[in-house]
Amino acid sequence: MGTVGRAGTGADGAVGERRQLINVAYRLLGSVTEAEDAVQDAYGRWYGLPRSRRAEIRSPGAWLTTTTSRICLDLLGSARARRERYVGAWLPEPLPDRAEWGRAGGPGPVGGTDPADQIVLDESVAMAFLVVLETMTPAERVAFVLHDVFRYPFAEIAGVLGRTPAACKQLAASARRRVGDARAPVSSATGRADVPRRVKEAWEAKDIAALVGLLDPAAVLTADGGGLAGAVLRPVEGGARIARYLVAMADRAPGLELLERSVNGVPGLVARRAGVVMTVAAFDVSGGRVTRIWAVRNPEKLRPWAREGRPGPAGPRAAGSS
Repeated sequence: MGTVGRAGTGADGAVGERRQLINVAYRLLGSVTEAEDAVQDAYGRWYGLPRSRRAEIRSPGAWLTTTTSRICLDLLGSARARRERYVGAWLPEPLPDRAEWGRAGGPGPVGGTDPADQIVLDESVAMAFLVVLETMTPAERVAFVLHDVFRYPFAEIAGVLGRTPAACKQLAASARRRVGDARAPVSSATGRADVPRRVKEAWEAKDIAALVGLLDPAAVLTADGGGLAGAVLRPVEGGARIARYLVAMADRAPGLELLERSVNGVPGLVARRAGVVMTVAAFDVSGGRVTRIWAVRNPEKLRPWAREGRPGPAGPRAAGSS
């Protein structure tokens, strides 16, 4: 079987591969839960091999990466049908920044056992990037993520996809065009941090005019409740409509606290009530204005945020989303 990955040092090398595998699987699936399941499945297959067979494998990490990627490829094939039945829009699971949990007073993970703690927060997990990955075919996504994000050669990716290296190169090129078409010029890092903060202040003040000024006229808000939490089933389009929608939610949900928190490595907002995170909002900012808001409300996707439970120094209580 062809394998993808770096060379290992024997069968015991499998133990230290979990972090890398979680990072690959999350980018392929957009779900912490599914990524963990895929990695667990890969390890189950590894330890299901006869000991003599494991001893023959020169690079356990490469074997596990290939196996995990193939499992993810199968999951991506069935995910489209599942997401067609999903209530409302489906969004990737948002990731918190561990350093901010400590500042918020949360206890933090013990030994880094939570899979979300092991994911490296870089531009390849930004919500805007993950949403573009969702538009790709499963084969395009695997080829692109493995090659462009993790720098695996096409000769090895061919073993995952069961295609020629040339075909894998074409798949990655097609995926790259999708990313290029969707990518817009972004503001500076300072601007990206400042805009969500100003949105928070305007939202707390229920200042529609200020919100309209911070939102691009063609901005889009997409919410994911999954039928388990109240959320608009279709995107809200237009800065003015989004501003009115946010203020209307604030009126319906007094007592929520808005926190400035990184979401998948970029500035965002978190709304919680009585220590329970209710909504995680990721922003895409261009030209000093918000162009996209992705609001995740499905409680099953907010489990990595459970440790945001203690009040932190993130500002006064204010209305948020309902």
